Amino acid sequence: MHLETLPVISLARDPASLARELGDSFQTFGFAMVKDHGIDPALIARAWALTAAFFAMPEEEKRQYHLTGQGGARGYTPFGTEIAKGAKLHDLKEFWHVGRDLPAGHVLSDSMPPNIWPHSPTGFRETFEELYAQFDAVGARILSRIAVWLGLDECWFDPAIDEGNSVMRLLHYPPVPDAQSGAIRAGAHEDINLITLLLGAEEAGLELLAKDGRWIGVSPPEGALVVNIGDMLQRLTNHVLPSTTHRVRNPDGERAQHSRYSMPFFLHLRSDFAFHTLPQCITPENPDRYPVSITADEYLQERLREIGLKK
Repeated sequence: MHLETLPVISLARDPASLARELGDSFQTFGFAMVKDHGIDPALIARAWALTAAFFAMPEEEKRQYHLTGQGGARGYTPFGTEIAKGAKLHDLKEFWHVGRDLPAGHVLSDSMPPNIWPHSPTGFRETFEELYAQFDAVGARILSRIAVWLGLDECWFDPAIDEGNSVMRLLHYPPVPDAQSGAIRAGAHEDINLITLLLGAEEAGLELLAKDGRWIGVSPPEGALVVNIGDMLQRLTNHVLPSTTHRVRNPDGERAQHSRYSMPFFLHLRSDFAFHTLPQCITPENPDRYPVSITADEYLQERLREIGLKK
């Protein structure tokens, strides 16, 4: 697979070909671009309109939905809060998180607080509950193909992500002023979760770090999803599937005067999932890097502290 050409893969392919093409792209890049994912285009259009409308509200109105002590798990996180692991400058973004709602008294409630919803814009809750559900379903389909590529049963991930701590993030990168003292929209980082499904990368700026050290732009066709491996799947597969460093660089010229919006869905394991390296990913050449088990929530809390969302 040529390093410059990240393929666009149809999720309507036959299952065996899809597993092979996704697995090969993920192993080479840590990323894949997918079309024919089946998420309703009208729903996506409503979601973009509501995202722009929410972030256009006055700062004091947005901040009433900022919950301290939750690590940004739900509701609003103000501009300049998050910082890439190891970075010195905070990212130039603000965001809103939608998570999975659990029944009262659920065993996982401690790690998955209830959603909060803004009073406006109208239709916000209904739209994003539906979009969350559709992202969730597409993510599970992609994981079933990854499972097959790894030599597992296609349903292997189903119990691991059942009631998983997945989060949908509505992201706003405001226009970039001239002098930014080196800060960029999203500093070089890897994602924490299993896989990330991203809408909105048609607007230039997303780049991945290739194995030869060059940054490669990721530009999907309109409506396609960018999907990438996160650190949790890298850990589970003993780095057979790499969690690739990526960033969102600042735009050039006239585009710097425009906002950029994107919608990543961070697909997570159940909070009580215990990591044990997949045996087929352990070889004499690739010995087990993670002999000590840890739960998904323990891993998540450690990383949230590293990126400034928790103290």
